[in-house]
Amino acid sequence: MSKISLTANASLITQAVDALRRGALVAFPTETVYGLGGDARNLEAIQRIYALKGRPLDHPVIVHLAPDADLNDWVSELPPAALALADAFWPGPLTLVLPRAPGVLDAITGGQDTVALRKPAHPLAQALLSAFGGGLAGPSANRYGRISPTSAAHVREEFGAQAPLILDGGDCTVGLESTIVGWLDGQLVQLRPGQLSLSELSRVAGPIVTSVATQKPRVSGSHESHYAPRTSTSLLNFDEILAITTGKFAVLSLSTAPITHKAALWLQAPDDAMRYGQQLYATLRQLDACGCERILVERVPEGDDWAAIRDRLTRAAAR
Repeated sequence: MSKISLTANASLITQAVDALRRGALVAFPTETVYGLGGDARNLEAIQRIYALKGRPLDHPVIVHLAPDADLNDWVSELPPAALALADAFWPGPLTLVLPRAPGVLDAITGGQDTVALRKPAHPLAQALLSAFGGGLAGPSANRYGRISPTSAAHVREEFGAQAPLILDGGDCTVGLESTIVGWLDGQLVQLRPGQLSLSELSRVAGPIVTSVATQKPRVSGSHESHYAPRTSTSLLNFDEILAITTGKFAVLSLSTAPITHKAALWLQAPDDAMRYGQQLYATLRQLDACGCERILVERVPEGDDWAAIRDRLTRAAAR
């Protein structure tokens, strides 16, 4: 985690808390991506989040909590397996979807019987949540379906004059949205891959199912197209990329650019999953801004540690 001066940010945190208590929105950093925060108990604040993002109303949002927050304020049941995950990975990049408590707003659950909760590890997020003293609904601070922001500058670019107060906590150290695990029909289900791999989670909580039938989105980022650049994006093998020689295109590859390549911009990504994920969204934004007609992305390796990156790239290219 990058060093954050909480003393220097104290007055800004006070300003942010005052804004949140008035029902205004605040963009805040987490270790995963920047969130667009609003009071999770304030219906008007939640409606502002959906309106600013252009987000479908049936898509639940994640409620962010301080490290010492009582889960019983939000859930009606806390199964031992879910508690084991919380004890092992909170604060951190894990979201738990659990049976909701009475009084939890339909607006943050998509009208469903579950609520998504997370305790972030970023010190500035923790300071904000502790000072606020309640839950913050905090979907990613970007327009719906677009590339998630991993810096304060990305949030400003995304919303322009409509940008809310932004707490600048530096670049996100994880860079991909949290792993989401739900307790559904008496079993643990991975609803979205993230930095925490299925094998890591299973070692703590036992077997975890990787798919479940649902009529409505249980979690953020579940549409086929998501995390998407405006520029048409394709996932290809390396030799398929080299075979393309016409048009103005940019490339994201695990390999060094050959001397004979025809790309207007060729970016080489890290060859380990953690660094690749941390840089992915900033890299996609750079490629999206280069003015090319297409973005060509080399397929990443198979394996548990690359699962979240494969998920994000597949959705980015789905449009």
